[in-house]
This record gives sequence, C-alpha cells and structure tokens, in this order.
Amino acid sequence: MRRDQVLEIKKALANATRLDILKWLKDPASNFPPHSELGHFDFGVCGQFIQEKSGLSQPTISNYLATMHKAGLLIPTRHGKWTYFQRNEKTIEAYINEMKNNL
Repeated sequence: MRRDQVLEIKKALANATRLDILKWLKDPASNFPPHSELGHFDFGVCGQFIQEKSGLSQPTISNYLATMHKAGLLIPTRHGKWTYFQRNEKTIEAYINEMKNNL
C-alpha cells in the first residue's frame, strides 16, 4: 500500500462519525432500513440513510463520504439520482495488514 494512501486513510478515520459510518456499513441490514425500490443492500446504502442516521447535515455527510471515497474506504454506486455506498473491503484489509506489518 502506498504511503500517501495510508495517510489519507488515517485522516479519514480520525473523525468519529466517519469511523461510525464504516462500522454501520459493515452490517447494513442491522443499521439501516431496507431500500424500498431495491429491497436489499447489493449496491450499498443510500447516502440519504447515512445522513439521517448520523443526524448531521447533508453537506457535512457528503463531504465525509467524499473524503472516505478519496481514501479508498468506500465504493459509491450511482442509481438514478441516488448514490449508494459500500465498504471497500480490499482496501480496508490492505490497510489493516499495513498497520500490523509496519507499525
């Protein structure tokens, strides 16, 4: 894993709400209502549900999700006017291994 990516991830995780979002997305069925139009979480969780659960403003959550996407922690998928987010397990695993092996 590149050093700049490690630093981006550390910055993204240095915020309690962003860390909560990653935890919530680990088990979306337990943390979010089902998507009425999709009925499942194959594409992730709608950004609106993340915003509502966090209790923060839409611009703040959009910024947080963009930061997490830039760091490689989230995969966004666009469906119509909605964006769905899921964890990037490959990047998360690489980051954990990097920390275990080099810290």
